[in-house]
Amino acid sequence: MSNNNPVSFSKDELARYNRHIIIPGFGLEAQQKLKAAKVLVVGSGGLGSPSLLYLAAAGVGTIGIVDFDVVDDSNLQRQVLFGVEAIGKPKVEEAKKRLEALNPHINIILHNTQLTSQNALDILKDYDVIADGTDNFPTRYLVNDAAVLLGKPNIYASIFQFEGQVSVFNYTNANGELGPNYRDLYPTPPPPGLVPSCAEGGVLGVLPGIIGSLQALETIKVITGVGEPLSGRFYIFDALNFGSRTFNISRRKDNPLNGEHPSITQLIDYEQFCGVKAVEKPIKEITAEQLYNWQVNGEQYQIIDVREPHEYEIVNIGAELIPLATVAANADRISKEKRVVVHCKMGGRSAKAIRELEEKFGFDNLYNLKGGILGWIDAVQPELTKY
Repeated sequence: MSNNNPVSFSKDELARYNRHIIIPGFGLEAQQKLKAAKVLVVGSGGLGSPSLLYLAAAGVGTIGIVDFDVVDDSNLQRQVLFGVEAIGKPKVEEAKKRLEALNPHINIILHNTQLTSQNALDILKDYDVIADGTDNFPTRYLVNDAAVLLGKPNIYASIFQFEGQVSVFNYTNANGELGPNYRDLYPTPPPPGLVPSCAEGGVLGVLPGIIGSLQALETIKVITGVGEPLSGRFYIFDALNFGSRTFNISRRKDNPLNGEHPSITQLIDYEQFCGVKAVEKPIKEITAEQLYNWQVNGEQYQIIDVREPHEYEIVNIGAELIPLATVAANADRISKEKRVVVHCKMGGRSAKAIRELEEKFGFDNLYNLKGGILGWIDAVQPELTKY
């Protein structure tokens, strides 16, 4: 990428980036391009965590983060941006703290919102490069289409269970030739329900660390012009046998976005197009203090504990024990008439239980205990055992 406004570095920055600057073929010029660049990272989860850490450490001058989620305890197995103190807090805000602690010389812009067809163009337009770390088809197609419509390179990465994928989409090379985009690979999404999300299918925690780092690498190459970006190539990594394959991909004449006869000229309704939800709807929450007030005031409610029996034996607050894996089979034990509070250790498993009960059985009276039993102990009964 070209940089018409040479940037200068402080003494501290020159010391920080010294190991970049002394690389033959990289040098001060490439580091200046990094500082001048604006990169938008979509998603600060498994892929976004390592990608953001390394882009910040590398000295990308402006980094935007799009994410509207909060940190959950089930995230920490792979989302290395966050610690336990971040649980329940907005991911973008916690990411900003961590990245500024890593590199105070860069500018972090937060977009604490869901990316939609209404706001995507407006958010993406101010950035030079887009790094897509999303985990669902509606947002993946949305990011791709917005990047193509705006003429932005899109550094693509995805993960599932033991496999990771990386490519560079919509990249114009030094000869002015435009490379393929996601719709050249997959013009339309697979049938609904065929491919589960990471939440449903799981992912080995270290895999997004590997793939997110490769995504950061390709982002740096696109910004600096150093090396050959993965444009026109699709890389697949298999963590189980340490195998990797790289396929050549090319632009298709029938690409509905920028083929010979494009039929898509604006962003569409991607949830309907893909047949899946881009995000799960928020669930109702109750704090430990609010639950305590219900108790004191003699409110009518039921409380369910979805932890495992051995956890219940360590400490419990008198709830009915229905472990997460057995929730669906025991749905008839849960009231639909009065309010029901569901809790686990920190709030992650109880949120999953509530989603399952709402989607399969139509419950609308469920409340997740914020912070779980540990939050209750901190706020109400500090004499109980923490584990």
